[in-house]
Amino acid sequence: MAQPVQPFTIAALHAAQAAGKPILVDAYADWCPICRKQAPTIAAIAADPAFSKLVILRLDFDTQQAEKRLLGILQQSTLIAYDGTKETGRLVGVTDPAQIKALASSGIR
Repeated sequence: MAQPVQPFTIAALHAAQAAGKPILVDAYADWCPICRKQAPTIAAIAADPAFSKLVILRLDFDTQQAEKRLLGILQQSTLIAYDGTKETGRLVGVTDPAQIKALASSGIR
C-alpha cells in the first residue's frame, strides 16, 4: 500500500528530502476546479503500490504563503516532484492522469 496524502509542512518536506525519498507536492485550493480534477488522480497514486515510496504533501494554497514563496508556487493546481532534494518536474493546471502519473514517477528511482 502506498502512503496517504499528508499535510504539507517544511519539516515534512525536509525530512523526506533528507531521507532521499521521492516527493510530490500538491498546491491545492478547495475552490479550485482544476485542483478538484487533479485530486482523484493523486488519490489513485496514493493508493497504488507502485508509488509506495512516494511521499505526497498537500500544500494549502490559501493559507501557506511562506511555503508557497519557498517553493516558487505562483498558482494553485501546481504539482512539484522531487527525488530527495532535486526537483524532477513541475506541472501547473494539468489534469491529464498520464501526465500527473509521469510527474509523480519522475522522482522514483
